[in-house]
Amino acid sequence: MIEVEPERFEQMVTTALDGLPPELGKIMRNVAVTVDLDGGRPGLLGLYEGVPLTRRTNNYAWAMPDRITIYRLAICAICHTEEQVIEQVRRTVVHEVGHHFGIGDHRLRELGW
Repeated sequence: MIEVEPERFEQMVTTALDGLPPELGKIMRNVAVTVDLDGGRPGLLGLYEGVPLTRRTNNYAWAMPDRITIYRLAICAICHTEEQVIEQVRRTVVHEVGHHFGIGDHRLRELGW
């Protein structure tokens, strides 16, 4: 386990989001990305909550934003170096963004995420 300061971890998440292809950022809709610095369930690195873009209908108007949460303690618990944390944050962000686009866990694992 490695300890990463909250501010540094948040910067890692920001960097991971900034590293997404620009065309994905242009089509992400009504989703907020948050960082849970102190909680979460053991083993849960990230969580997508909402309605994937592929399942939204005209009735989706006025819905609360979807949420992607990235869990600092869970990620730090499985890493031994800051480089591992950076890579795991990147992988987790991509995985959860994949859910926003309607890609399921099985397919994400097939794709290496």
